[in-house]
Amino acid sequence: MTSRPAAGGGRWVEVDPARVGRWVEGFANRHGPPTTTAREYGLLLAAPDGSTAELYAPPGSPASVDVPGFVAHAVAPRRIGLLLARKGAVAVGVAEGAALVVSKVDTRYVQGRTAAGGWSQHRFARRRDNQAKAALGDAADLAVRLLLPEVAALDALVCGGDRKAVDTVLADRRLAPLMPVRAERLLDVPEPRHAVLVAAVGAARAVWIRLRDPAPE
Repeated sequence: MTSRPAAGGGRWVEVDPARVGRWVEGFANRHGPPTTTAREYGLLLAAPDGSTAELYAPPGSPASVDVPGFVAHAVAPRRIGLLLARKGAVAVGVAEGAALVVSKVDTRYVQGRTAAGGWSQHRFARRRDNQAKAALGDAADLAVRLLLPEVAALDALVCGGDRKAVDTVLADRRLAPLMPVRAERLLDVPEPRHAVLVAAVGAARAVWIRLRDPAPE
């Protein structure tokens, strides 16, 4: 389980689907039995002491009206596409449940920043931009080869890395069939490598929970 501050207040907690039931029990023990309300994103738990927990359903998981249904859907195996992109590196995969069954990582050289000034700096910047564009073009080709044949079977497409790089890859018109299953979730990952892609499967399947403490009196 990981935790991080949430923009706008509260904090995010990422919980493995198999542990969500126990997490909800712990929340009830700490704050009192909560009321449960179905929301577009999943479930809202409101405790008697004013604490709230927003349970966001994992990508591809259907809507639920109560905690048992939410947990059952969250732990069910789903087929998820993965697209991770940063500068000259891309990782594409398909997960069946918690297992990565298709994977490919591609890395192209993109020149780092230079401290030079004037025309030299502009020349290096243009070269770097051209290298990055070429790398993202290759990333789109890779996504076409690995993800398009799977699109009919995918419950969701989860992306990660740099949002601009991901959006550039998916702007390729050939990848338009993937857009209906693209999840809003964007994984915060380092430069894509095979180990990063493997770890991304767990992050893609995790239940994201936004916790808010009672407002001060």
